[in-house]
Amino acid sequence: MQTESGASPGSQLLPVLSGLVDLLRQLQGPEQPSSVALTVLRLLAERGPGRVTDLARLARVSQPGMTQLVGRMEKAGLVRRVADPGDGRAVLVELTAAGREQRARTFAYHAATLDTLFERLDPRDSDVITQALPALIRLVDAGHAERPGHSPSGGEL
Repeated sequence: MQTESGASPGSQLLPVLSGLVDLLRQLQGPEQPSSVALTVLRLLAERGPGRVTDLARLARVSQPGMTQLVGRMEKAGLVRRVADPGDGRAVLVELTAAGREQRARTFAYHAATLDTLFERLDPRDSDVITQALPALIRLVDAGHAERPGHSPSGGEL
């Protein structure tokens, strides 16, 4: 499928999404965690406790790198390690109340930044973007449905 410009919708959307992701990664807010730490907080909030190996795979980082990150996050009180009830030899990482609060603060900061950017737009542009949100959500859901082992509704990692 191609648009009037001859480019596919995916090739037009990708640079825009990449720019938005870059913008969010570059935001410097209060106690701003790294983008990978934010991914870990999101995964644990949405899916529940998980193993370091699963977090590393889903965040697309090495297992040693994830182990180090989880250690730093644990020292900061954002996560804790708990015994896996299904396997006494394994350990799970779970979100703490402080981790939930950090995620909420970061989300609020990012949302406020985006709201400020929306205010700079022509109201028609803001309306068009807002009207496109349900379709973008369906696009994300369609992508999740294509990935085996992924549950958009959450659940264990």
